[in-house]
Amino acid sequence: MTIQEQMVKLAREARQATEIMANLSSTVKNDMLRRMADALQRAASEVIAKNAKDIARAREKGLSAAMIDRLVLNEQRVAAMADGLREVAELPDPVGEISDMRRRPNGIQVGRMRIPLGVIGIVYESRPNVTADAAGLCLKSGNAVVLRGGSEAIHSNVAIGTVLKQELLAMGLPGGALQVVTTTDREAITELLKLEDDIDLIIPRGGEGLIRFVSEHSRIPVIKHYKGVCHTFVDASADGDMAEAICINAKVQRPGVCNAMETLLIHKDMAATFVPRIVAALEARGVEIRGCSVTRELAPQVRAATEEDWGTEFLDLILAVRVVDGLSEAIGHIRRYGSLHTEVIVSNDYRNTQRFIREVNSSVVMVNASSRFSDGNQFGLGAEIGISTTKLHSFGPMGLEDLTTRKFVVLGDGQVRD
Repeated sequence: MTIQEQMVKLAREARQATEIMANLSSTVKNDMLRRMADALQRAASEVIAKNAKDIARAREKGLSAAMIDRLVLNEQRVAAMADGLREVAELPDPVGEISDMRRRPNGIQVGRMRIPLGVIGIVYESRPNVTADAAGLCLKSGNAVVLRGGSEAIHSNVAIGTVLKQELLAMGLPGGALQVVTTTDREAITELLKLEDDIDLIIPRGGEGLIRFVSEHSRIPVIKHYKGVCHTFVDASADGDMAEAICINAKVQRPGVCNAMETLLIHKDMAATFVPRIVAALEARGVEIRGCSVTRELAPQVRAATEEDWGTEFLDLILAVRVVDGLSEAIGHIRRYGSLHTEVIVSNDYRNTQRFIREVNSSVVMVNASSRFSDGNQFGLGAEIGISTTKLHSFGPMGLEDLTTRKFVVLGDGQVRD
């Protein structure tokens, strides 16, 4: 069977499975997710053993420490995947919800009902937890899912997908609802992206190169998230201790993820005290600072930032730092170089925080909190399917409701149109 034939088969089996998955009760779906979570924890040692093969190969290929961190599975991370499935099971089921019911002058009632999107294709890199997260959210929202992970995590992804699919089959549910592409040939992605009759939405998760490739080649609607160039602006009124804690957490806690801070903007009135302080604190934690001319005057050891640095998602212990004249310049910088992901203001000035919220149009805007909170799980969505930086049809971290659409429902008692 050719790769094209394999992808057509997977997609058609997924399409057929939607007839059953779309009409499952919440009770059945929640039981399914809990069983999957339990099975995943029981299989933790086998999943970790498969993951070890991917880690060994990643080290042989010379992947960065940050990229390997995204790839690693251990007992704690497997348990977190299982807990994510359980959390999704506890969330309200959006499917079948009717809202906005209104009675028209002629007596008919018009409302809208949430329904699944259908078949969702996920194309992703590195993080094998996406396999469980995406499966849980897609299945709970009544969809079928086709998962195509990167070659660097192939053993991990197949192992996780196999465990989850076995629980589907054990419950008498269609295995086609959860498909994991087992070939690492890039042609598989190209072929999947042609199947607009069987796949309703493509969500790519990974580097900018992958997402641009998917967007350029897909015949299917794509939810895009090119990169996470996240900013933190330390305003003149900011508490220094708070600002330092937020900046350290946003950059250092896990630098290889899309909600890590990549550029720090500092109000000029804070610069004399805060620049030396934050540079020293970050450098002590292994962060390479690339700064503007003012930053370098206050911290001469800092490397000069280039124009390219302002728009770069480093995904590493590297940070661009710029001193700005005030809020207007900070907002202007974010508009020019940001990626519509997550922006933070650290400030005790209410008017400035409200202006920042109104005028910064990224998918997530925060006041006095680390950008690392920009995550579906942290927002109460359960595991997230991804973060959309395009405004149609979803913006920001995507949960269950974002995997549904709404159809109109009309209730009458014999009305005919004049």
